[in-house]
Amino acid sequence: MTDYKTIAESNNFIVLDQYNRDWKVADSYQSEGDLERELIQDLTNQGYEYLPGLNHTEAMLANLRVQLQALNNLEFLEGEWLRFVETWLDKPSDSIVDKTRKIHDDYIHDFVFDDGHIQNIYLLDKKNIARNKVQVINQFEQSGSHANRYDVTILVNGLPLVQVELKKRGVAIREAFNQVHRYSKESFNSEHSLFKYLQLFVISNGTDTRYFANTTQRNKNSFDFTMNWAKADNSLIKDLKDFTATFFQKNTLLHVLLHYSVFDVNNTLLVMRPYQIAATERIMWKINSAYQAKNWRSTESGGYVWHTTGSGKTLTSFKAARLATGLDFIDKVFFVVDRKDLDYQTMKEYQRFSPDSVNGSDSTAGLKRNLDKNDNKIIVTTIQKLNRLIKSENDLPVYNQQVVFIFDECHRSQFGEAQKNLKKRFRKFYQFGFTGTPIFPQNALGADTTASYLAANCMPM
Repeated sequence: MTDYKTIAESNNFIVLDQYNRDWKVADSYQSEGDLERELIQDLTNQGYEYLPGLNHTEAMLANLRVQLQALNNLEFLEGEWLRFVETWLDKPSDSIVDKTRKIHDDYIHDFVFDDGHIQNIYLLDKKNIARNKVQVINQFEQSGSHANRYDVTILVNGLPLVQVELKKRGVAIREAFNQVHRYSKESFNSEHSLFKYLQLFVISNGTDTRYFANTTQRNKNSFDFTMNWAKADNSLIKDLKDFTATFFQKNTLLHVLLHYSVFDVNNTLLVMRPYQIAATERIMWKINSAYQAKNWRSTESGGYVWHTTGSGKTLTSFKAARLATGLDFIDKVFFVVDRKDLDYQTMKEYQRFSPDSVNGSDSTAGLKRNLDKNDNKIIVTTIQKLNRLIKSENDLPVYNQQVVFIFDECHRSQFGEAQKNLKKRFRKFYQFGFTGTPIFPQNALGADTTASYLAANCMPM
């Protein structure tokens, strides 16, 4: 049994508070080939399986069969495998949108075997991500309108989900970005290409490394949407070796692919930035730890998140809300906004991410009706409606349930009164506030700070 070395790992968070480099920058020149060999070696040291001979479609399909059989604990007969591939896995009419949907929404397929029995075939295990097999290949050759050879590809259960394109140190990283754009037009999305399953691109010139989603438009302006990985304090992790030690740590990469990406109703794949992931992780950690310690309604069961305008607050809050609804002990998640027009806007934005996950309410009576529904757990409402409901209803079942509150602009004028009423009614709640304009002691001018406004239930994380 090979003993693999984990360079950087956290049991609680994939966005690290600390990362200490344990290597020295080479004084000698590094070519693109040198970078590629070093990347593969580093990935192998971190537990990836390297398949040096896998560089054409037939070999990829053969390996994919082995991996899916192992994941699902079954064996395909030859005819069954061909039928599975042709009718579902690599259906000729599928686009990259269809393939991305199979990763995020339809990753379980009911397949009828030759003997008539039906079994679920999983492409991924999203509940126990350690069961997913991670492999690395390089110099895969594929033709479309042109023949291309790709640098480094990461396979998850045999599917190519991450493509890494490299340029030698000193070359502008935009050249790697432009190369991805060219491959997308020439061969990635050609007929019968499993590379339609790609979710992430990683580009690097050794000294700068970035990632972006497959559905990111690639034009002269879209390079701005590529992202560096970072630590929890938002200090960037740019060198390829540091990026490999952190972002490509197996647990981290699988979480980014399977938990911290959203495929929205506009068929756009959104991959979260590290600070968004960090905020979401802290929220989930607070909920879980407070639940284990039974510290409801306390300082340990909440916090506030400082998000500036344009930083993706809605995606962060939505992902936190969705992950919270996945906890067995959580009954409802409220996303509470301050203004009626914002209530409608937030509903639209939440429904963009997932149209069936959110209940909105246009009145206090509507809010009460939505509380009785069991079809989903996320409720978007205004603080005014929530406050009126609490004051008018003394005995609702939700008061005794486990509830998460996510407040937008948590120091607004209505918040104080609603807080007092909320604490009178709800027995077991976890509370988090998002604000783009936090009030700190140095700018409070005698008024309450954001932390004090959140009283004893919502302190900074």
